[in-house]
Amino acid sequence: MLVDESGQVLQTDTGQIAAIDDQEAAEYALEVLKSGREKGFLGNYRYFRLDEETGSRVIFLDCSRSLSGFHMTLLASVALALVGLLSVLILVLILSKRIIRPVVESYEKQRQFITDAGHELKTPLTIIGADTDLAEMECGENQWLTDIRRQTQRLTGLTNDLIYLSRMEEEGNQLQRIEFPLSDVAEEMAHSFLAPAKSQNKEFSIEIQPMLSYMGDEKAIRQLISILLDNALKYSPAGGKMAFSLEKQGRSLQLMVSNTTAEPMERDKLPHIFDRFYRADQSRNSQTGGYGLGLSIARGIVTAHKGKIWAESPDGTSLMIRVNLTV
Repeated sequence: MLVDESGQVLQTDTGQIAAIDDQEAAEYALEVLKSGREKGFLGNYRYFRLDEETGSRVIFLDCSRSLSGFHMTLLASVALALVGLLSVLILVLILSKRIIRPVVESYEKQRQFITDAGHELKTPLTIIGADTDLAEMECGENQWLTDIRRQTQRLTGLTNDLIYLSRMEEEGNQLQRIEFPLSDVAEEMAHSFLAPAKSQNKEFSIEIQPMLSYMGDEKAIRQLISILLDNALKYSPAGGKMAFSLEKQGRSLQLMVSNTTAEPMERDKLPHIFDRFYRADQSRNSQTGGYGLGLSIARGIVTAHKGKIWAESPDGTSLMIRVNLTV
């Protein structure tokens, strides 16, 4: 196809192709000239433009068979890949239940064992406590009876916490959901820690947005706040700082408890502080008491309320625990 500078078709040769006539060939050539490109594709035709003295010659090559074969190969490859992915997905869905079944059964047996053992331990612990009281009445108070009573109380608390944690983690756990004044509950719980904080020379700031209510288990939320504040009180150094805040942000309630720490907080340890029996500072176990279940129970309470809980350390010298509860 030869076209002059004015766009007039000087020569057309369609002898080697029957799919188009001279008029269509001329239209294709003019369209190529308008694009300004030297080579490329126009529909199923590959073209090449060559500038001559008399005008521009445009040569077309019919690539419909090659393109059709390429398209068919591409579609077949995509279809085969989709079939393969679907087959793998079906196999994963079928086999995944069998693969994780031993893990699920082991976890369920572990949780059932904790619950059963906890209930079995309650009776002997109660008897030991009662016998200790009787022995003290007959023999008088002494160091050995005091140690027995202290360890019995500690073991009773551990048993109760393990049972409570197992119940929180049970699927379909039925919470006693009622609407209650969360601001009043939070203020009451926070103010109960003012005296202990003052006695340990710790600065304690409280910021609670008034008139906030929440639909949930009031007893569990009270325990959640108590656990977080008790944790902040235990692990903040003498003369340190504590903070408690509650506010509404959009459709959620944001609860925050923070405290300064005696040792720098390592960020890689933050995701583990909610694990059972985990202690970020192992050297202070005997000083702080407890047994590393408090934050695990806190996570169980928040999870049961369909909320989120996480830990942060903005400056590396403080621990901040945030709770998000959807209203």
